[in-house]
Amino acid sequence: MSDDPLQPPSPNPASGRPAARTAAVIPAAGRGVRLGPGAPKALRALGGTPMLVHAVRAMADSRAVSLVVVVAPPGGADEVKSLLDAHALPERTDVLVVPGGESRQESVKLGLDALPGGYDIVLVHDAARPLVPVDAVDAVIEAVRDGAPAVVPALPLADTVKQVAPAAAPGEPEPVVATPDRFALRAVQTPQGFDRDTLVRAHETVTDDVTDDASMVERLGLTVVTVPGHEEAFKVTRPLDLVLAEAVLARRRLNDGF
Repeated sequence: MSDDPLQPPSPNPASGRPAARTAAVIPAAGRGVRLGPGAPKALRALGGTPMLVHAVRAMADSRAVSLVVVVAPPGGADEVKSLLDAHALPERTDVLVVPGGESRQESVKLGLDALPGGYDIVLVHDAARPLVPVDAVDAVIEAVRDGAPAVVPALPLADTVKQVAPAAAPGEPEPVVATPDRFALRAVQTPQGFDRDTLVRAHETVTDDVTDDASMVERLGLTVVTVPGHEEAFKVTRPLDLVLAEAVLARRRLNDGF
């Protein structure tokens, strides 16, 4: 197992200062209604293993990540802990399960509140992105280490994007009002990486409902930077996404021989 997450990190021999450590927070309290009825999205099976387990492994595969905090559905922390205990996870990484809130934003805040001291970098990762490669995780961490307060992995858009106005009535066509230049737009993925103090301040300051944590840092007036995302870090939201994820996982197993 890794060092006790409740203890401060060992000093860096070269500098005498504690080495920066990274923790990941995985909010997994959502129901995932677009995947249809059944278990919460994070607990749906992918290749016979719950997506949440894949997501935890994806974070733990980075040697920089020594703690993963899983934020479970309200009232479901014991079930999630039992589920994780039933699957093999990298021994060098500790896993902590805490109950979540009614919104993603509240759940991330509860995960942050549960972090012990000694962690200077925090990743926030969607449980519904189970197949993010370790190189993408490491790139985010490295950018935060280099001084960025907030980092997001992002991909260029392949499709033309239209901005529309609301339809005159439900079911009627939506009028197009603008065509943004897609070359200046990016599709953002996770894990998003943050200087811990910055992310804590964002969650204490921003009360508006936002779609990701980087948006909260933007509200503080700080710069968010991007690093290249990865096509396999897509979000499993709809049934077709699950089919694609199964195909990616099958290809990995074939290539890796397990």
